[in-house]
Amino acid sequence: MTAYQPAPGVLDACETHDAYDAVVLAGGSARRLDGADKPGVRVGGRALLDRVLTACAGAAATVVVADPRPTARPVRWVREDPPGGGPVAALDAGLRATTAPVVLVLSADLPFLDPATVTRLTSALSASGAEGVLLRDAEGRDQPLVAAYRAEALRRALDQLAAEHGGTTERAQQAERAERAQQAGPGGRGAQRGLAGLSLRRLTGELRLTRAEAPLASFDCDTWDDIAAARARIREHEHVLDEWITAVKDELGIELDVDTGVLLDLARDAAHNVARPAAPLTTFLAGYAAGRAGGGPEEVAEAARKAAALALRWAEEETGKGTAPGGPAGDRDGTGPDAG
Repeated sequence: MTAYQPAPGVLDACETHDAYDAVVLAGGSARRLDGADKPGVRVGGRALLDRVLTACAGAAATVVVADPRPTARPVRWVREDPPGGGPVAALDAGLRATTAPVVLVLSADLPFLDPATVTRLTSALSASGAEGVLLRDAEGRDQPLVAAYRAEALRRALDQLAAEHGGTTERAQQAERAERAQQAGPGGRGAQRGLAGLSLRRLTGELRLTRAEAPLASFDCDTWDDIAAARARIREHEHVLDEWITAVKDELGIELDVDTGVLLDLARDAAHNVARPAAPLTTFLAGYAAGRAGGGPEEVAEAARKAAALALRWAEEETGKGTAPGGPAGDRDGTGPDAG
């Protein structure tokens, strides 16, 4: 795997973008994983599905096409009819439960997808005249399940495929569109439309697309070797801390983004200037104080600043720096008024 570099051009997107819904396809058979429950396989202590749900937490609504299961974030569950009908049928069922003008379409096996890449995709779509922006992997292959699409264009392409392969008439398509808001309730199924078994390439071939390079974000876990590679990468020195902090925040239900450098500096100061066990206890107390003060990033930074300053004052007393003449430390090192 290569290190992630933001793709030039298309991913250099504007700050504002349309509201979007997310559709996550999580109902595959995982044949290359010996039929294992792939969305539930853990990488870095978190299920693959939960990692994807964290990346698209900014969606107005998130729809997961699969049988319901516990997840770290609330989602809406739907299922294609019949179950196991393949990605096009699953996408059709998921799309019926969305209302936003932009839909983010994701597979459930993307361990390194992050919110920044999601924002770049949706922003790039908003800034372009394309009907979809999809990522390409390290080998240059299109990844239609790591993409942002204009919802109406995607519906039109699905309707066209249904008409070609399922015999759905234009009149039936119009009636179906009018009923979408009432279809696919919680845990419901989209109507069968003859889309089972069709290739995603057939679907995306009907759309005007823009491609973007993001090798790491588009890395998916199809085999046990892929799982092993993902697990090994997050334990590398330059990644492990960010991965751990993200996992802890997910586990504890914390949305707060803080400057971890400030907390690391505080832990270092407490360990070096006071005692090694002071580091975890001090950072805990700083977090507790920040929570009582409002719990925002500014409160965390201020609590860390105060505690770090205290640790430095503690150390200065030990060395005699910052002690008034005549104080105990001054007497010990010969700096008192009678020294000479």
